[in-house]
Amino acid sequence: MDATGQESFLEFVTNRSTALLRTAVLLSGGDRHAGEDLLQNALIKAADHWHRIDEPEAYVRQILYRQQVSRWRLKGRRRELTVAEPPDPGTDSRTSSGADGTGAAELRLVMRDALSRLTARQRAVLVLRYFEDLPEADVARLLGCSVGTVRSTTHRSLARLRVLAPELHLLDDPSDTHRQQQPPSRDFAPVEVRP
Repeated sequence: MDATGQESFLEFVTNRSTALLRTAVLLSGGDRHAGEDLLQNALIKAADHWHRIDEPEAYVRQILYRQQVSRWRLKGRRRELTVAEPPDPGTDSRTSSGADGTGAAELRLVMRDALSRLTARQRAVLVLRYFEDLPEADVARLLGCSVGTVRSTTHRSLARLRVLAPELHLLDDPSDTHRQQQPPSRDFAPVEVRP
């Protein structure tokens, strides 16, 4: 890499590494260290081809997604999440959302734990669809699967999140009571079937 390439690479890393690290951490299930490793490997690969890259951020993000897909294809799913301290069963995140923000922090921890218990593929699809806000076709292209696979994986992943962390319903808009109080449709009356 020549001096100008080195300078532009350093500028890119300085300006975009924080956003890329957030994506890498989410892709690796909330594990910051694994996310840092993922990003570092992606940047190393990008540095090797820096002189040929037209859109550096898109290129690095593609490397991140593909590396994570390779990881979940090669490794078995982690069955256990180790934490420094066990959760306190006496606290309820629904009642501790006071002014100090502990409720929001607890919800983030619940989300992180639930995401870590998803498969790497499920996590990747959710990160790409909802964090990166990519359309299904782009997610399918990045992960090397069909759009139908992305749709079904998204559906199953969200259903699994609801099972793993039912307290995440608190993230819904509390002012949106339309879904909860909507009466059943009376457009269709039961039909009696006669032989």
